[in-house]
Amino acid sequence: MANDFEADIKAVSGIDAVPAILEVICRSTGMGFAAVARVTEDRWIACAVRDDIDFGLKPGGELKVETTICNEIRQSGQEVVIDHVAEDPLYCRHHTPAMYGFQSYISMPIFYPDGSFFGTLCSIDPKPARLNRPEIVQMFRLFADLIMFHLQAGEKIELTRENLQQERDMAARRERFVAMLSHDLRNPLAAISAGTEILKQETLSGRGASTLQLIQRSVRRMVTLVDDVLDVARVRLGAGVPLVRHDNLTQADLEQVIDELRSAWAGRTIKTDFAMTHAVPCDQSRLSQLFSNLVGNALAHGADDAPVHVEAGCRDGVFEFAVANRGKPIPADILETLFEPFSRHSDSLQHNGMGLGLYIASEVAQAHGGTLNVTSSEEETRFCFRMPLAQDDDNRDIVNEMQDGLKQ
Repeated sequence: MANDFEADIKAVSGIDAVPAILEVICRSTGMGFAAVARVTEDRWIACAVRDDIDFGLKPGGELKVETTICNEIRQSGQEVVIDHVAEDPLYCRHHTPAMYGFQSYISMPIFYPDGSFFGTLCSIDPKPARLNRPEIVQMFRLFADLIMFHLQAGEKIELTRENLQQERDMAARRERFVAMLSHDLRNPLAAISAGTEILKQETLSGRGASTLQLIQRSVRRMVTLVDDVLDVARVRLGAGVPLVRHDNLTQADLEQVIDELRSAWAGRTIKTDFAMTHAVPCDQSRLSQLFSNLVGNALAHGADDAPVHVEAGCRDGVFEFAVANRGKPIPADILETLFEPFSRHSDSLQHNGMGLGLYIASEVAQAHGGTLNVTSSEEETRFCFRMPLAQDDDNRDIVNEMQDGLKQ
């Protein structure tokens, strides 16, 4: 059987309403056999069957198309209704009723929306039946239209599924390409960075020294961008943000992040309130990245004349880090997608970046089993990271001892 007929059988059998349609036909007409058939110029294939008279056909069964009245319906495009073959002037001597032994027959063509022919909805019985009535004929027409509606819907769903899979495959290939490209860019950047360190040892003119500083800043910026893109590619490919859980986060680590940002944002005020009662087991590098992204975001989008407030502490078995800034509130529609990759504030074009910082921060938070939330109003915009800690001091001591052992 050709693959297209197999697909037709699968499509019709996949319509939940078809068995009920065939049952209603048999009950309404008193006939014992009903089927949905795929009919072409050279094939008649049963796609769905209800057989209460042991006619012998099952889904996938085939009749010689030239022996069927459905073949004539395919050519004419008109339904055929026979109450009693023996008394019908057109079909009393027709070869098909004699061959298959039926006296009552009704068959309704099923058309695609473009007018092309699919097949028939048909029913037969060895006994006569009152079929040529408006309610019966109209019922068959409605059922034929309903079957085609479901077939079309199924085709659209399948096409959508195929297109979606193609898009997913294409996206995966793009992500792999980006990941490989980002990884390969690290080597030349590392070479440039090493070269600038060598040049720093040389005697340079004032112009040369300032140019060297500019190159170093650009390299650091490019390394950050490459790392961000590589992180996003890892997440999109299903690998997630890689963590190295053999370190502790301390207040000194937080202060170092703030000092680096103060240096980069000279003239801006960052106020801190740290209450780190003990070190926090985590991937220290990743959490520092998260904090840097959040504070950097606040500096980039907050009001220039207002300080950025940073709080951190361990309370009630939870480590919490919050960043707040004054400025324009983030619109509700942007809040909904703020942690998606390449999502940016409406005014973010004036700032460097690709809109990856908050997405990466969110992924780092999830990788640590924490949450990252944001609220924004006229008073302030606040990002808050919360991460559960060990349940008690004994457990925490055990974790710290294990981490110290790993360091050794």
